[in-house]
Amino acid sequence: MTDRVVVTGIGLVTPVGLNSESTWNSLVEGRSGIDYISLFDAEGYESRIAGEVDNFDASAALGRKEAKRLDRFSQFACVAALEALEHANLNMEKEDADRVGVLIGSGVGGIITISDQHKILLKRGPKRVSPFLVPMMLGDMASGQVSMMIGAKGPNFSTVSACATGADSIGEALEMIRRGRADVVIAGGTEAAICEIGVAGFNSCMALSTRNEDPQGASRPFDSDRDGFVLGEGAGLLVLESLEHAEKRGANILAEMSGYGASSDAHHVTQPHPDGEGAARAMKWAIEDAGITPDKVDYINAHGTSTPLNDKYETIAMKRMYGDHAYNLAISSTKSMTGHLLGAAGAIEAAFTVLAIKNDIVPPTINIENPDPDCDLNYIPNTAKKQPVNVAMSNSLGFGGHNASLVFERFAQ
Repeated sequence: MTDRVVVTGIGLVTPVGLNSESTWNSLVEGRSGIDYISLFDAEGYESRIAGEVDNFDASAALGRKEAKRLDRFSQFACVAALEALEHANLNMEKEDADRVGVLIGSGVGGIITISDQHKILLKRGPKRVSPFLVPMMLGDMASGQVSMMIGAKGPNFSTVSACATGADSIGEALEMIRRGRADVVIAGGTEAAICEIGVAGFNSCMALSTRNEDPQGASRPFDSDRDGFVLGEGAGLLVLESLEHAEKRGANILAEMSGYGASSDAHHVTQPHPDGEGAARAMKWAIEDAGITPDKVDYINAHGTSTPLNDKYETIAMKRMYGDHAYNLAISSTKSMTGHLLGAAGAIEAAFTVLAIKNDIVPPTINIENPDPDCDLNYIPNTAKKQPVNVAMSNSLGFGGHNASLVFERFAQ
């Protein structure tokens, strides 16, 4: 059993960068990764904009043959895993593979492969469906493929909790290390749902922004003119280790992960609880798990989807949890730049939270032009802020009423 778990590596593939360095630089500069959809012909769709990962070449990192046998969501995970391991300076040949776990979740898995192969089934018949359909579409395959790629033989599975998936993956990895079941876990989320059925489905439930005339201004969390989220894609992974293991191998420690809380609204399939009580409960439990008081938190990376209900009710939840201290918090929604990566959102945002601590910089919420009076906290509008960040929280809230909160702290002996 161990009490302390640290972050030693980050791997990112996002709409604003192909790795962690380029992604972070884009966030600090307030650069949007939203543009017109190029992955399919979106003419006639209500939403024609998304946060795509531009210039992504999986074959360069994984080899042409291997990349071809992976759905895009698994490609993202594998590339992010390679960066995370390199960033952590973790040499699997020197590790006890039985003590290295992989826990990578996805909200919808291989939806692109399913969609493409269904077209082939209808057009060319069942015998022309790819033999790789099933292993490419399964939601656990990103985790499985990363495990096989690096030779990790510890616990290996996939969480699914909609838009809280990535955060829950990291939270469960924390608990796994605390229990003493693993020394190292590569954890996070990955998603690639920018396809015809993905966009059409979210449009049908009126979740997406239709601000097609202004792609980079479409994701505007906490702004009174917000009209829905913008779909994004990518992956985010953290390397978590027990403190003892990290110190023994001389790892560079980026931050300490000290708290995780998860709850359910038990309210509605898509709408958050109007009192914010479920999200507030997840935050409360994460703070208690970290063994700190709420006033110690400096920064929150909010779920902040840019939907009318989420932003209002999440604001209520933060006030409910933090009381008067809510007005002292620096809060931002990086979805204003990346869009909403669904199952990968909580993972990339956990990475952003760690980087905020490491660099003492709070990324902005861009596109706040007409602040919503119901959203009256300090959302770091439009420009990044240099300030000490010693303790930070990342919130993720998902369809189905899932809530997850993670707490990270500046590492100190």
